Amino acid sequence: MSAPRPRIGLIVPPAHGRVPPDAPLLYGDRFDFIARGLGIDGVSPRGFAPVVNQIVDHARALHADGAQAISLMGTSLSFYQGPAFTDQLRDAMQQATGVPCTTMSHAVVSALQALGVQRVAVATSYIDELNTRLVAYLGALGFEVTAIEGLGIEPVGGAAEVSTERLVALSRKVHAQAPGAQAIFMSCGGLLTLDAIATLEEQLGLPAIGSSPSGFWDVVRAAGQDPRSRTAGGRLFTLA
Repeated sequence: MSAPRPRIGLIVPPAHGRVPPDAPLLYGDRFDFIARGLGIDGVSPRGFAPVVNQIVDHARALHADGAQAISLMGTSLSFYQGPAFTDQLRDAMQQATGVPCTTMSHAVVSALQALGVQRVAVATSYIDELNTRLVAYLGALGFEVTAIEGLGIEPVGGAAEVSTERLVALSRKVHAQAPGAQAIFMSCGGLLTLDAIATLEEQLGLPAIGSSPSGFWDVVRAAGQDPRSRTAGGRLFTLA
């Protein structure tokens, strides 16, 4: 009898509570991902406010369903109040569940550090207010954002409609705006970035990361599993 697959919990911003589509593309059936949805009203501080206090309860529910590690899979939702808040939220999730917990913002930071990146060009789906807060967040943690531009998308689910071509064009634009970027970061867990990562790494010769792939890489590591992928994810997913 084969051993059960590791069960990994995800707290996702949309109310539907579905596992993001990157999961099978990166890992096939290696892991049993389970998810719960927060139901944010919009991708903005105003949209986040009603659900922030529900995050720890969702972590408890995922642990009760057998999750061995848990991630809050929302980048702006976890960075918009700054690094201290992000750490406090992760710690509260861990204290409530007794299992390793993380957030998508922790994931992005860990991914950039693992790739040896300090200067990064950033393309986002966000409104300007969130872009400003992201620059401050990364700056507080020792990163330099060489350029940033967003698509101004606030409706929940809107980021998933962004085409690979549009995402690559925006990423190339921010890369060209200032010299010295060591990587491209596409920020927003709703963006579908796997094809863009492959294209950008080939065209620019730099590592490229996206929020959702980074989130999976990070939470799989938190669960004590091998985060590498043979099928997608770019340079990050070649690192143990």
